[in-house]
Amino acid sequence: MTRLVSNPPNPWSTQHVELLGEPPPATLQVYEEQAKSIVTENDSPDVDYRFGVNPYRGCFHGCAYCYARPSHQFLGWGAGTDFERRIVVKTNAAALLEQRFARKSWTGELVCFSGVTDAYQPLEASYGITRACLDVCLAHRQPVAVVTKGALVRRDADLLGELARDAFARVEVSVPFADAGLAAAIEPSVAPPAVRLDAIRVLARAGVSVGVSVSPVIPGLNDSQLPAILEQAREAGAERAWMILLRLPDEVAPVFEQRLREAAPLRADKVLSAVREMRGGELYKSGFGSRMAGTGPRWEAIASVFETTCRRLGLARGRPSPPPTTFRRPDPQGRLFGS
Repeated sequence: MTRLVSNPPNPWSTQHVELLGEPPPATLQVYEEQAKSIVTENDSPDVDYRFGVNPYRGCFHGCAYCYARPSHQFLGWGAGTDFERRIVVKTNAAALLEQRFARKSWTGELVCFSGVTDAYQPLEASYGITRACLDVCLAHRQPVAVVTKGALVRRDADLLGELARDAFARVEVSVPFADAGLAAAIEPSVAPPAVRLDAIRVLARAGVSVGVSVSPVIPGLNDSQLPAILEQAREAGAERAWMILLRLPDEVAPVFEQRLREAAPLRADKVLSAVREMRGGELYKSGFGSRMAGTGPRWEAIASVFETTCRRLGLARGRPSPPPTTFRRPDPQGRLFGS
């Protein structure tokens, strides 16, 4: 779908450009970057990893609800179509990862790919940066986690399978919709749900521990689809499932609302009202412990359906932790030494 340039005001910019007349189409612009670092560190108590790797800035997938959109504003760009079509490629990511692993201070703690943008968005098919990073991880037996809705992850089932055997690898595939038409409207440049379910199947067959993320839960839009998604994911080989409630930071809310009204005009007001009902009258609460889940009877009913369905299907909740001490530093002759 061709979109016109549309971005909410950037709070970090002293200027905001108002276009005269019809905005131009939002065309893809790719910027190659020699990044200064590739491993980010977070101390969020409601996130189950400390270190993350994001080979790209921005995400072509264009999900209307993406909580990471505001990250683009630190580059002087917008959280709307800029986030989807102005993509920065960190071409030296694998070399930077190798350098980080060479530090004596690195102990091999779990590294998660994605978190801000999807490591398996379409540009990865030509650049192969995520795969190169996984090669580095395999050489060091570095435990990895991946969160993605990119079906391209199937390409790396071989590497992820080796990592699962030699160290640790887990993949969480995001499938928030069972309905392909609705998915296409809200996640316009993502593979259909059936293709993502096939990615679960391919990874599971390769020996990778796979889970399904039924996230975000959008009340009045996809909450009724939770049982179907969980059933299909389990059939494909998913071992576990998890979910979070729709997150709408200030700059994300107008993007989501605009596209929601385009995709489901008759349901839009009810959806937004239901979100407020679960957020204490607001569209979003950003505090740790509250940003991922809702409150009230409606949220409790959704959580009950989720838990009951998971128990019926034998799906675990939560994500497994890696075993200790798999990380190694290879010497030039190919021998492995402990850290």
